[in-house]
Amino acid sequence: MDWREFAQQMASMARDLLAQKSVDATLKRITGAATELVEGCDEAGILILSGQTVGTLAPTSQLVTDSDQLQEQLREGPCFDAARPEVGERVFRIADFTREQPRWPAYAPRAHDLGIGSMMGFLLYTDEEELGALNLYAHRPGAFTDTDETAGWLLASHAAVALSGARAHAQMQQAIATRHTIGEAMGILMGSRNLTEEQAFDVLRRYSMENNIKLREVAQRVSEEGAL
Repeated sequence: MDWREFAQQMASMARDLLAQKSVDATLKRITGAATELVEGCDEAGILILSGQTVGTLAPTSQLVTDSDQLQEQLREGPCFDAARPEVGERVFRIADFTREQPRWPAYAPRAHDLGIGSMMGFLLYTDEEELGALNLYAHRPGAFTDTDETAGWLLASHAAVALSGARAHAQMQQAIATRHTIGEAMGILMGSRNLTEEQAFDVLRRYSMENNIKLREVAQRVSEEGAL
């Protein structure tokens, strides 16, 4: 690999990731970059493990989704393990699915039936509720080399930072929108019921608690209907 050229491509990708307008767009750019920058990578996707539920984000093909669903069904597989840091490994590389894989005796043969020859998985990010892995697939066995593994790890590291930033930005935008909606609802209640700002907020808060509805949703209802 020409590492100078690869570094330039990574720098370009980093700029592209920062320019994306949403978390979904960032994820799609990450998986797309994997197929562009990692030699031998035919497909890519991000597996999210929330509790015992597996989700697939930004898959480049149906094969990625099928593989994730199969691992969820069987409760085993390399991507499943890569998204669980307690397993103790941050990178998985399976050279050949035509050979017996004793670590995943149920998943390996069925993955081969899906058309997976070899694959790699990288721990992408962790937080208190979700765990994720960037997974790279090849149709042929032996597609990934040590160099490809290094390239994939560098890509995953950049992707983790970009994804974290995109999610933080999305959360901030949601918080701003929620604050605006609550303020609008308070204004409606203040005008219609002759309440102070504190009293209007207390009405929203109590309604939210008594009816087990999120405060944002209560405020949205007031803004749309003009009353509770």
